[in-house]
Amino acid sequence: MKLVVDENIAYAEETFSGYGEVVLSHGRKITNEMLLDADALIVRSITKVNEALLKNTRVRFVGTATIGIDHVDTAWLAKQGITFADAKGCNADAVTEYVFTLLFRYMLAHNLSPQEVTLGVVGRGDIGGRIARLAPFLGLKLLVNDPPLQRAGVRYPFVAFDDVLKADILTFHTPLNREGPDKTIHLLTKEALQKATRLKYIINASRGEIADTEALLALHRERSIPLSLDVWENEPQISAELLRVAQTATPHIAGYSLEGKINGTMMMKKALDKSLGRKNNYRIHRPIVEHNQLTLSSKPEIQEILAEASRYIYDVDIDTAALKKSMQLDPTERGKYFDALRKDYNLRREFDNYTIELRPFDEEKAKVLRAFRFKVV
Repeated sequence: MKLVVDENIAYAEETFSGYGEVVLSHGRKITNEMLLDADALIVRSITKVNEALLKNTRVRFVGTATIGIDHVDTAWLAKQGITFADAKGCNADAVTEYVFTLLFRYMLAHNLSPQEVTLGVVGRGDIGGRIARLAPFLGLKLLVNDPPLQRAGVRYPFVAFDDVLKADILTFHTPLNREGPDKTIHLLTKEALQKATRLKYIINASRGEIADTEALLALHRERSIPLSLDVWENEPQISAELLRVAQTATPHIAGYSLEGKINGTMMMKKALDKSLGRKNNYRIHRPIVEHNQLTLSSKPEIQEILAEASRYIYDVDIDTAALKKSMQLDPTERGKYFDALRKDYNLRREFDNYTIELRPFDEEKAKVLRAFRFKVV
């Protein structure tokens, strides 16, 4: 059995060599010719999987170790009888923690109490649902928009998109739908942003095409609204102008925790086991985090404690500075640089690896920290 696997999938060779020959490749360099004698293909989001890639190959299993599937023509795979699996939810905790790290940072920088802030969450799936669940622990007011779940009869106080635009902060967690009633491509337009009169901050860690680049640039020019962008239109050849004005800018790595990567790999292994009808017993053992205990004063407000703890784990300014070095490059070189940052990224570790010692101990604040998966003593 031959498997072609994106080289950026964690522990790929160790995990999948139990099935047969493993060929590792850069995700953008996987070709039809490479797949002619392959039996399985396992990718990430940068590989477009469609008829052009798979025509006349013997591939019978396709997996994507990602939560998004807009890069895969699932309808064509189904017509060909090719088994497909995704890793929905694999890095949901990582993206959730990335978003809250930005929120804590923003509130601290602007001396805001969570009770003063209304958070608009667009998309209440694995990630948006976690954000909506955790926000009340801080006292944030919520507006949540998710038309598909609302139509499905999910019991929740959803609001219309025009109403979610009344929030102070918007964070996006939708799939990229190019057509249909739940079309999300360019969901955030100039017209939509004109309605967002209270808006003070935007976070996008879903798909870059959800926001119109020109609309974001106009918003920044007219109102100086800070933008935190992990995803971009036309990745990897992203807009240098948008990169220049973004307050924080990262190369599509919101979900890049070691735990999220391992989860994605193991979900692919489980799906392949099921497809083949046999079991690969390989297990990935997570390395222990060094320097994983913080001693913090319990006297500041909880958002200040969380800001300090999350910054200890992840300093987004470092990633922002690294990506902004590419602003002066031509588009082709900027694209190569973007991909290189992702390939060589120093994977973050998630909150549940860390213990916070509160001095003096405060049970109410400990409850909030535990909700964010910190261990507290």
